[in-house]
Amino acid sequence: MVLAKVKGNVVSTQKNEHLTGNKLMVVHQIDLEGNYIGKQDVVAIDLIDSGIGDTVLLVQEGDAVQQILGHKKAPVHSIIVAIVDKIDYLNSKA
Repeated sequence: MVLAKVKGNVVSTQKNEHLTGNKLMVVHQIDLEGNYIGKQDVVAIDLIDSGIGDTVLLVQEGDAVQQILGHKKAPVHSIIVAIVDKIDYLNSKA
């Protein structure tokens, strides 16, 4: 799992029949301070109703996604599994 921020949504007139009714969101991985890391955005299926600007937990592994969806019929690699309300961690630099 990785932390990511939702940057936008994808609107599609046609999609895989097994994705009908599911939202597709554009997300970008972030660090613990909320800074973007990496170079590319990712399209992820969203089953938890996240919105633009939300910090989310993102799973990027096909087998885990298939287990969550309950089938192997949709070509999905990334899925949003949680909206993050708050991050608390011990900063070892102190």
